[in-house]
Amino acid sequence: MEQDVFMLGGQEFSSRFILGSGKYNVELIEAAVQQAGAEIITLAVRRANSAGEGNILDYIPQGVTLLPNTSGARDAQEAVRIARLSRELGCGNFVKVEIMRDSKYLLPDNAETVRATEILAKEGFVVLPYMYPDLNTARDLVNAGAAAVMPLAAPIGSNKGLATREFIQILIDEIDLPIIVDAGIGRPSQACEVMEMGAAAVMANTAIATAGNIPQMALAFKEAIVAGRAAYLSGLGRVREKGGEASSPLTGFLRD
Repeated sequence: MEQDVFMLGGQEFSSRFILGSGKYNVELIEAAVQQAGAEIITLAVRRANSAGEGNILDYIPQGVTLLPNTSGARDAQEAVRIARLSRELGCGNFVKVEIMRDSKYLLPDNAETVRATEILAKEGFVVLPYMYPDLNTARDLVNAGAAAVMPLAAPIGSNKGLATREFIQILIDEIDLPIIVDAGIGRPSQACEVMEMGAAAVMANTAIATAGNIPQMALAFKEAIVAGRAAYLSGLGRVREKGGEASSPLTGFLRD
């Protein structure tokens, strides 16, 4: 059987779980790699640019692809500056563009995200933009050179699940790029559901970082994502809107 992989920036990935490391600690990173099989881990550039115990790079294993994010950027100009800094620090060409002017709800600024994506893609970055799921914005991101589109499921850190489910499905159906669902996924069952919908991958952080047993929750997310992907590839059974249908023949069931 051919291995099920997806491509980002010319690299091949077999794991469809991505760790967002905003609430990082050693146990979380170890669990994500060992139990969940994460091959991509995000990091805030400010943490990669610090000495001593605060440097997250000291804890990410060799062979894991770094996905620096532009956390803290309030406009495209700041995001571009942070991305360039990450490259200078040796974090590679991958970058997750996060631009938020809203400090209360932490919702992404879609217009500024498109602007930053266009600039960075022209400079050779592999750009993964975090965005509110809107079809027109997603199309603009494709035209701007994004490598994937990362719609939020719910506000960052909320664990509220698939609040934007219908809009994410529209992106999956209409956008010819990997759709990586990011932010708000709180349970393995929700990760499974977005994979059943046809998402390419799931990013999670808070759901695992705040679990009672971090390694066990990381494993649960891995298994849920694998199950959801398998279900999607298998072709989900149809749904009957009215009435039921016997799964076995009823012929002769009521005969004397």
